[in-house]
Amino acid sequence: MSFSNLGLSDKVLAAVAAAGYTTPTPIQEQAIPHVLARQDVLGIAQTGTGKTAAFVLPMLTMLEKGRARARMPRTLILEPTRELAAQVKENFDKYGVGQKLNVALLIGGVSFGDQDTKLMRGVDVLIATPGRLLDHTERGGLLMTGVELLVIDEADRMLDMGFIPDIERICKLVPFTRQTLFFTATMPPEIRRITETFLHNPVKVEVSKPASTAVTVTQSQVAVGRESHEKREALRQLLREATDLKNAIIFCNRKREVAVVYKSLQKHGFSVGALHGDMDQSARTASLEQFRKGELPLLVASDVAARGLDIPEVSHVFNFDVPHHSDDYVHRIGRTGRAGRLGTAVSLVAPIDQKAMAAIEKLIGQPIPHAEGSFKTESKASTEPDQSDDTASHDKPRRRSRGGRNKSGAAPRTQHAKQQSVVALQPPSIGRAPAPAYREQSSEPADHSHLPAFLLRPVRARG
Repeated sequence: MSFSNLGLSDKVLAAVAAAGYTTPTPIQEQAIPHVLARQDVLGIAQTGTGKTAAFVLPMLTMLEKGRARARMPRTLILEPTRELAAQVKENFDKYGVGQKLNVALLIGGVSFGDQDTKLMRGVDVLIATPGRLLDHTERGGLLMTGVELLVIDEADRMLDMGFIPDIERICKLVPFTRQTLFFTATMPPEIRRITETFLHNPVKVEVSKPASTAVTVTQSQVAVGRESHEKREALRQLLREATDLKNAIIFCNRKREVAVVYKSLQKHGFSVGALHGDMDQSARTASLEQFRKGELPLLVASDVAARGLDIPEVSHVFNFDVPHHSDDYVHRIGRTGRAGRLGTAVSLVAPIDQKAMAAIEKLIGQPIPHAEGSFKTESKASTEPDQSDDTASHDKPRRRSRGGRNKSGAAPRTQHAKQQSVVALQPPSIGRAPAPAYREQSSEPADHSHLPAFLLRPVRARG
């Protein structure tokens, strides 16, 4: 089937042809006709299957008629992250050539003034993250009563990021008669509840099993030691030994870990960028753009980069940290092996990660093979932090030692030696009477080194 059989307008078909596409993907082939028929759609598809175009193309056709009014957008698209929102706007710019549509972004990191100016001009397509959208509505600068079509994209990611209460508030602000398109890769119970509440007789379009992984991705797991510096050493070795590595995304669970791994790789001579939620928007955009252009072959990222980012030629994905949520694994490795290309996904698995890996294997319905060899550190000397890596000190807070070796490397003193040392520091007693004999009859010697000398003098009982 070709795009011309889906009911799209001539302008949209011309833009698709100019972009070099001739055959729709399964999700596009099944969803587009239902969207054009004004039906609610529940789309379930793994990442990298063309979900974005499945709603962008019919929306462009439907928006050719009509005109936007000030502060009243005609359509609304909700995305979990700024990067995804910006990517959807790029799709409208790409396929909306020749159409005079006003498309606006409402995301964090951009001044409210600039966004208010765009809303005042009238918006045909409003692409927003939930938090910033609600900020504008609470300020009175945005009216949702004119929304004809609502798109909720990456719904399971919205759930993971805690946006479901915001989504429920937004759904109550838009008209009850609107058309709703709902896209997700997995269907946890909370997402199922949302679809039953806010979708009206939806057409279910499912092109792959929920939480399935692409067959074009070669998966493996590598056993590493429990310490973070051991994992960093293993990661560097894997990067150096990968002969077919063109570029790679390295995923960490925490923003702090992203910074540590980024600095470590940079110090060891790798060309690398970083991406996480605490970075300001200009820095995030710059890192992502440099990675897309190939100026930076490595990108260390949190899960902000795990969903929907369209970087077609990522050759490798490394899970420096095994994700806490099994669904995130599917999305992370979905950054490689896209559009029929081959990809490689490697997970660094410490002993503490075994339970999480078992849950991932259960979710995807297949075992993840172990790579040959192991990066576990065997010798005692090698378990010490790599002093050449100044980031090792950030892995865990310093604790004052109560045992072990002292700064000079000498073995710890015994309790008896400590007592002798303390007694030796006291000033010598002059004319001190000896302690009574009964003190020496105890089964364990009494420790009186902390008492003043006058309290140790014998007391004579009065007759």
